[in-house]
Order: sequence, then structure tokens, then C-alpha cells
Amino acid sequence: MDIRSALGRALKTLRNSRGLTQEDFSDVSSRTYLSTLERGLKSPTLDKINALAGVIEIHPLSIMVLTYLAAEGGTVDAVLAKVRRELGEVAPE
Repeated sequence: MDIRSALGRALKTLRNSRGLTQEDFSDVSSRTYLSTLERGLKSPTLDKINALAGVIEIHPLSIMVLTYLAAEGGTVDAVLAKVRRELGEVAPE
């Protein structure tokens, strides 16, 4: 699955899991724009991902993890282990 479609699927999954409608995002996005994101037609900016995450009440990284799970497969544990390993190489604790 291409990354735009994966992001759209992730956003829709997260939105539905919280019982939110596209209209619930009206403070940060139009319903039309959110619909284009969910259909994989556009790519949001980092600021927009942050704003959308705020409405969903999750960390923006959760959107990205779910996106890459849809695009590449695997498990949450595997993705987070890879991220932890890669971050450890550049920013040791």
C-alpha cells in the first residue's frame, strides 16, 4: 500500500476508534480536506498531523506508527523496537 493511502487508513481508523466524525475536526481542518487525506489524495504537513492528533487526543507518532504498519506490515512491537534501536544510535540515553 502506498504511504498516502496508508496514512488515510490510519487517520480513518483512529477517528472511528474514538467515535469522531469528520466534522469534529472543524477547528483544525475542513471536512473536505480530511476526506481527501483519508482517501489518500493529499499529504498533510507536520503541523497538520500534530493538529489532527490533538483532536484525536493521541501522540502524533501514533498516527505515523499506524501508517507504517498499514504500508509495510509487521507489528507495533517490531516497529517500535526498530525506532528505539535507530534513535539509540543517534541519541543514546
